[in-house]
Amino acid sequence: MTLEEWNTKLYEKLYAEHQEFVKDLQVHDSFYCIELAYELVSREDLLMHVEMNNLTPEQCKALLREKKPMDKLFEAWEKHEGRHMEEIGECVESVANKLIRQHKRSREAER
Repeated sequence: MTLEEWNTKLYEKLYAEHQEFVKDLQVHDSFYCIELAYELVSREDLLMHVEMNNLTPEQCKALLREKKPMDKLFEAWEKHEGRHMEEIGECVESVANKLIRQHKRSREAER
């Protein structure tokens, strides 16, 4: 199989598993769904990454051997300590600083 075919096969398995997760959410009340919103979005991000066909055939095979590879990926993501909160903070500060500059410019224009 080609690299693209391996990635497509993995994507299809992950997508089917993700659809089961979504179906399960649909039968629960909104409070339950809200509790799992982060997991839903994270799973969609993981799925989107696989859709880009960036994995090697060996990586695809390893994940395909798992009964529920999406569960494995989300479990690993949940434990992953990345820069996510730092990036959130940088974004908040950047927007606030931009608004400060805009406010100063508009006050200067009023003079």
